[in-house]
Amino acid sequence: MTTGAGHEKARQELQGQLHAMKDQAQRNKLGQFSTPIELAGEVIKSSLAWLPKRESVRFLEPGFGTGPFYSALLQSVPASRIERAAGYEIDSQYIEPNVRLWGDTGLRLHLGDFTQVEPPADEAHKYNLIVCNPPYVRHHHLSSRQKQQLQAAVSQRLGFEMNGLSGLYTYFMVLSQAWMTKGGVGAWLVPSEFMDVNYGRRVKEFLLSRVTLHRIHRFDPHEVQFDDALVSSAVVFFTNAMPPEEHHVEFSFGGTLGKPKMSTYIGLDRLGRVSKWTHLPRRMPESVQEACPGVLADLFSIKRGVATGCNSFFVLTPDQRQRHNLPSKFLQSILPSPRDLECTEILADDNGEPLISKRRYLLSCDLSEESIRREWPALWEYLERGKAEGVHQRYLCRHREPWYCQETRPPAAFLCTYMGRPTTKSETPFRFILNHSQATAANVYLMLYPKPQLAALLQEAPELALAVWKALSSVTAEHLIGCGRTYGGGLHKLEPRELAGISTDAILRVLPDEIRRKPHRQLPLFSP
Repeated sequence: MTTGAGHEKARQELQGQLHAMKDQAQRNKLGQFSTPIELAGEVIKSSLAWLPKRESVRFLEPGFGTGPFYSALLQSVPASRIERAAGYEIDSQYIEPNVRLWGDTGLRLHLGDFTQVEPPADEAHKYNLIVCNPPYVRHHHLSSRQKQQLQAAVSQRLGFEMNGLSGLYTYFMVLSQAWMTKGGVGAWLVPSEFMDVNYGRRVKEFLLSRVTLHRIHRFDPHEVQFDDALVSSAVVFFTNAMPPEEHHVEFSFGGTLGKPKMSTYIGLDRLGRVSKWTHLPRRMPESVQEACPGVLADLFSIKRGVATGCNSFFVLTPDQRQRHNLPSKFLQSILPSPRDLECTEILADDNGEPLISKRRYLLSCDLSEESIRREWPALWEYLERGKAEGVHQRYLCRHREPWYCQETRPPAAFLCTYMGRPTTKSETPFRFILNHSQATAANVYLMLYPKPQLAALLQEAPELALAVWKALSSVTAEHLIGCGRTYGGGLHKLEPRELAGISTDAILRVLPDEIRRKPHRQLPLFSP
C-alpha cells in the first residue's frame, strides 16, 4: 500500500465534484454529509488507542463516501501495518472515481447496502477497526419495507430487536458488531439524538450490554461539525467484548476529542438509570438523575398544538381573512408563531379575542365539499385554490376527512414554546405563556391542560392562575434544557412527555395545603 498527502488532496477535490452533482435535498435523502478531514483524523487517532500497538489493522468503512476515515488512517499508521482495508458505498456515482483514487492503496471498495450484505462467517475475514460516519436518514424517509428489512437483519444476525422508529445510522452502528473481530474497535460519528429519544433506548441497551462502551464525546451544539447539516454530533467508541465488572464509561463534551471542555467517567450501573445522556458530563437536574416524587404530568395533561399540515394556507392574517371573504363560522383565533408573540401574558377582549398586535385565524370546517360549494361559495373558492396548489395532497391533509377539518385543540390557559434558542434577552430557550383568551395554538406550542383537581381549584380561585404561571416561569433554563433535547446550532426542543417530567415543586408551593398533601399519582387524567 502507498500513502501520502497527495491522496487526501485528490480526495477533497473529488468530494467537491461529487458534492456538486446533487442538490441539498438529494444529499439529505441519502444522508450524505462528508466528514471534515481534521475530525476524521481525530477519530482515527482515538480509535487506534484501543487497539494493541503492534496489531495489524483490518479496516472497514461501511459508509465510504470518498473515504475520509480511510485517508486519515493512511496518514496515521505505516502502510505495513494495514493488513486489509475495505469499504461499502451505496451510491454508484462514487465507485469508479474512488477506485481510480484509491486503487494503488489496496482498498477493496464494494457497491452495495452495508446493512443488507451478509457479514463474514469466520473470524479471519472480519475487521478489527470499523470507523464510519453513517448516513443520517431519519425513519420518515425509510419505506415500510426498508424498516422491516433493517429490523429483520438485526434480529437474524444479532438476536436483537430495534425500535421501528430508529434512524438508518443506528442500524449501521448496531449491525457492525457482526463484522467485528472479538475485541475489535468501532468508532461512529453519529447524531447525538439517539441519546435522548425513545427509539434510542434500544441503541443504548446495545451499547451497555452487548459491547464494551468506552467513550462518547458530544460536540458543543453551537459548534456544528458539518457545513451542510444542522445536527448535534457525537462520537461513540466501543470494542466487541462484554463489559467487565465495575466498568466506567467516559463522557466528554465540547472542544475536540483530544481536548474536550469537560470529561467524566460514569459506571454502567448508574448510566443504565439515566434516561438522557446528552447532558453528561454536565451536572444533571435532579429530575434527570432520579425520578421526582411529583412532576407536571400529575397536574397537567400536556399536548402539542394543532398540526395543520400547511400553516400558510390554514392560518390566516386578518387581511387574508377579509380579502377572501371567509365566514367567521369556520375561523378560530389562534396564536401567532412565538417569534411574532411579543408578550408572555395574553389578555383578551370581551369576546375572548387575544389583545395582541398580530392576530391569526385558523380555518377548519367539517362540512362536505358539496355542502360548502352550495352554501359557502367564498370558502369553496378558497378551498379550490388550495387544491390547485396541492394542499389537499400533503401528508396530514390527505389523512384527514375532510382534508380541511383540523384536529380539536381547545384553548389552554398555560402554554410553553416547543423549541428555541437562548438569546441576548433570555438565557432560557423556552417561554411559559399565560393565555386569558380563547385562542388555540399551533404545534409550535405545548398546551398544558389542568387536570380535574387543579382545574376545579383554578375555577374557584382564578387569581391562582397568575401564581401557577409565575411558578412555571421560575423553572431554570438548565432544568428545562436538561429535560429536553439539543440539536445542532444550539436549538433546544421539549416534547410533551419531557415537559411532563419536570418537577412540580415550584408550583406546589403556591397551591393550598390540601392539594400539596394529595398523592399526585392518583389524580385522574383530563383529556381535552
